[in-house]
Amino acid sequence: MNTERIFEEFPAPSYRGAQETALRDIRDAFAADNDVVLVRAPTGSGKSLLARAIAGCALKIDDAEPSDPTGAYYTTPQVSQLDDVAGDDLLSDLNVIRGKSNYTCILPNELDTPVNQAPCVRESGYDCSVQHRCPYFSDRAIASNRAIAAMTLAYFMQTAGSEVFRKRDVVVIDEAHGLAEWAEMYATIQLGPRTVPFWDELRVPAVEGVERAARYAENLSQVCTRRKDDLLAQEQLTPADVRERDRLQELIGELDWFVSDYRDPQSPTTWLVDQSEPAGAGSSGGDTDDDADLGGPLTIKPMNPERYLHHTVWDRGNKFALLSATILNKEAFCRQVGLDPANVTLVDVPHTFPVENRPLYDVTQGKMTYEHRDETIPKIARTIVRVMQAHPDEKGLIHAHSYDIQERLADLLRDFGVGDRIRAHTREDRDADLEAWKASAEPDVFLSVKMEEALDLKGDLARWQVVCKAPFLNTSDSRVAHRLEEGQWAWYFRAALRTVIQGCGRVVRAPDDYGATYLADSSLLDMFERARSDMPDWFAEQVDLMSEPELPAFQPRAALGGAGGASGSGRSTDGTGSGTRSGDSSGGSEAESEGQGGSQQRRYSRTSRRSRSKSGSRDSPLADVWDTD
Repeated sequence: MNTERIFEEFPAPSYRGAQETALRDIRDAFAADNDVVLVRAPTGSGKSLLARAIAGCALKIDDAEPSDPTGAYYTTPQVSQLDDVAGDDLLSDLNVIRGKSNYTCILPNELDTPVNQAPCVRESGYDCSVQHRCPYFSDRAIASNRAIAAMTLAYFMQTAGSEVFRKRDVVVIDEAHGLAEWAEMYATIQLGPRTVPFWDELRVPAVEGVERAARYAENLSQVCTRRKDDLLAQEQLTPADVRERDRLQELIGELDWFVSDYRDPQSPTTWLVDQSEPAGAGSSGGDTDDDADLGGPLTIKPMNPERYLHHTVWDRGNKFALLSATILNKEAFCRQVGLDPANVTLVDVPHTFPVENRPLYDVTQGKMTYEHRDETIPKIARTIVRVMQAHPDEKGLIHAHSYDIQERLADLLRDFGVGDRIRAHTREDRDADLEAWKASAEPDVFLSVKMEEALDLKGDLARWQVVCKAPFLNTSDSRVAHRLEEGQWAWYFRAALRTVIQGCGRVVRAPDDYGATYLADSSLLDMFERARSDMPDWFAEQVDLMSEPELPAFQPRAALGGAGGASGSGRSTDGTGSGTRSGDSSGGSEAESEGQGGSQQRRYSRTSRRSRSKSGSRDSPLADVWDTD
């Protein structure tokens, strides 16, 4: 790696914000013989451009020995982030490759067939006359032979051990804060009707403990191998056969990896096993003796899968740059992903967006824990109406956290008469509904679920947002429960803080952009206290300047935008983008009825945050445990 090239490899014609300083710090960090450099760069600081400059420092073929790895990988867990890279003219030399299912065959009569189900994978010995023009194999050949290959983290991990995508000199991972969680997700094995093609033919035992699960996995792997061999013996397969064959191959690899890792006494991985009730359990008639020992679908989960990451990530390069706005604690991050902190350095990129352009506002209405939700959601819905009134002509985003909360808010907002300004998305049409809202010129409000990351709402795409629930991890997940049993509460609150920081960056994307974030769940304030030591300085500044806005009195008709009778742009005269309405004669009494106390944009000090905490013991974090829907 030649980091002296880092400035000439920067792809933009000029620097913005702290980019030049960041490049100098990154260069020096690698020059100090660090194998891994963590780059904590705030949202909107141009991480992709920094990533391109780092990748450009990789050893070139002309300067290398035949056995030396050359070139670089750029990878990100977010598909949308890869799409942004592919569409950016400044990053045109990042050669993107996607999985086969993202490409269609070009043969006549096969134009709607994904490449992973095309004749070349359906028919034994098939010789494709147009493979040299196949979009998948063409992109793969280009990416594998050019200096920088770009792909999703899933594809990157799946190609570990590939003869095509071998070890390279430099690996750059963008949006790397969730690397441990992504690895856990990819290494998790789901055994059930949707993942095992012949599930209905199996007699699944009741599994108690990981040892019993490993023995069952060994047997199931042998069954999968026999069925796959039967399919391979056929000269021609149907698309359904191809899907089954490929799934069996994946399943064999997953099961064998689990058994191998579990049996390895040197492996640091902890495995957990969850099992559901078998189908029909609890039905009338009771269990027969033969069914008494049967179990249902299994989920086999790794925790901190260091060995898996070494195989799929750390063995794939000589030097690594991991970029994110929310790598909050270097030592904790390194422990989770199996790195030695002594060989890792953290480069902090300062935030150059004015803090007054990215304000936080306390509109908390109570807790959104499961037992308090019925009481709190109607209050939050009324608050959203008042925020809509404060921003009558500006688009807004609501972070609903779950589909249950989304649906309940949508119903209440319709009942209040503001449904014409509300949009939502379904699980199936998530991306399409989002794009339709972004393309609309109307000041509509989008009720979103799990859109705190990889969403660029620059400029007028959104000027405000509401966070309805503290995004705590689901405590019914066995991995989360296991960590909390071990007392890892700092990890728990840090994970929620990370999501909130990511979410706050959705509506402010440039130094001259502005957008307000309203916090509606009082548990967010407690989380800020508990995770204070892990906050980046620039976000701590936002929290310290948090205030309570003076919102208009509850008048739903005024929330309907220009036609509803409200006036004003929704941006305060001081340029903060707060959407406040100073001088509203009715604001004080309504704020009082909503529990806001009618304060006039008061500074939200740490002392006042503590004074607003609910009464009751704070000795144990168990008082604030959430489970998500």
